[in-house]
Amino acid sequence: MPTTPSTTARSKRAGSQLTPDAIIEASLRIAARGSQDAFTVRRLGEELGADPTAIYRHFRDKDELLLSVADRTLGEVLDSIPEGLDWKDRIRALAAGSLEVALKYPVVGSAMASRTTRRPHEFRVVELILGAVMEAGLTGRDAAVHYRMVGDSLLAFVGQQAAYLLFTPDVRAADESSWSREYRLVDPEQFPNITRLSAELPEVTDEQIFHIRVEALISAIETRARTLRET
Repeated sequence: MPTTPSTTARSKRAGSQLTPDAIIEASLRIAARGSQDAFTVRRLGEELGADPTAIYRHFRDKDELLLSVADRTLGEVLDSIPEGLDWKDRIRALAAGSLEVALKYPVVGSAMASRTTRRPHEFRVVELILGAVMEAGLTGRDAAVHYRMVGDSLLAFVGQQAAYLLFTPDVRAADESSWSREYRLVDPEQFPNITRLSAELPEVTDEQIFHIRVEALISAIETRARTLRET
C-alpha cells in the first residue's frame, strides 16, 4: 500500500510514543511465536506499527536490545521461584524456571547461552545462586567456582534445548528417531556398547537428563561442603 501523508503521520506518532518497555514486550511477543527475527528493527516496526528507525531512539543497536530482552526473561524466571525455599529447592526452582522460559522464547534462550546481560535481573540470579551455595556451606573461591558451575551448566542445557526448537520439525524428527534407527544398525563388533544399550538409549528423555543434571550440581555442592567441614 502506498505511503500517504496520513499513514506517515500515524507512523511518526507511533514512533514518538514508543518506550523501551513497549519495544521489549514486542520482541518477546515475536520470540514467543517461534520467530528468529525478534530483534530486527524491520520486524519490530511491523509489530509496533511504527517507523523501524524509531527503535534506535531507545536502543543503541540490536545487541543492546537483545541483552535488555534477555534480562526481562530472567525476571520471568525469578518471578516463578516461590519464597521460603531452602538452597537446594531454590536451585531446582531456578533450573525449572530457566528451562521453561528458554523454551517459551527459544531465540532468546539460545542466544544467551554464552552471553551475560550485565543488567539487574541477571544480578539477582547471580545473587540467588551465590546465596544458595553459601547457605550450603561454601565460601570464598569455592563459592565463586560452584556458582559458575551451576550458572554455566544451566545456561548450556537450556540454551541447547532452546536452540533445538529453532530447527525445522523435519530436522528435529530425524534427530529424535536416530536412536531407534541408525544407532540400532551400527556394527556390533565396532560399537559393542551402543549395541548393548540399543533398547535403552531411545528411552532416555530430556526431562530425565535435566533432572539428573540438576541433582548432580546439588550433589557436587554438598560433596565440596562436606569435604571442607571434615578438613
